[in-house]
Amino acid sequence: MSRIGENPITIPEGISVSQANGVITVKGTLGELSQEIVEGIKVNIQEKIITIERSSNQKEQRSLHGLYRALIANMIEGVSKGYTKKLELVGVGYRASNQGQKLDISVGFSHNIIFEVPEEVKVSCESEKGKAPVIILTSHDKQLIGAVAAKIRSFRKPEPYKGKGIRFVGEQIRRKAGKTAAAGA
Repeated sequence: MSRIGENPITIPEGISVSQANGVITVKGTLGELSQEIVEGIKVNIQEKIITIERSSNQKEQRSLHGLYRALIANMIEGVSKGYTKKLELVGVGYRASNQGQKLDISVGFSHNIIFEVPEEVKVSCESEKGKAPVIILTSHDKQLIGAVAAKIRSFRKPEPYKGKGIRFVGEQIRRKAGKTAAAGA
């Protein structure tokens, strides 16, 4: 039994949800998102409540039941409130700046990394003296903002010895002890 899939989704004020040809479309103040629904999953839209049902009790149908409920809930939250991800650059001389949708990152390589951020994701950079620079991403699409944040983090993943690299704000890095001196030299 899918515990997540059984939960109904309430539609907040100002959000419109429509269904046509197996595609759910959610429109809100921050934008519009759509998701294709596979066969076997039925979406019922009443006045302000959405319920998801599955056609059979097979394992694949049970997993898709919870998946589509979560995807639709994320779409509704995205177009009403939006999502924000923050990445900090930890390391001496690590910098980030943006000109429009182009993100210029300096993380210790011979050349700066210039990353073109998709139009749906808004990017801004903050750098205070004495603190690590922070890249702030905001969007209404949870999947896209997660993919963009993961791509930026992959340019210089945090290393376990000194903790340098690009990490999410609040992320805990497992630290390792360095080398120890030779005992009998």
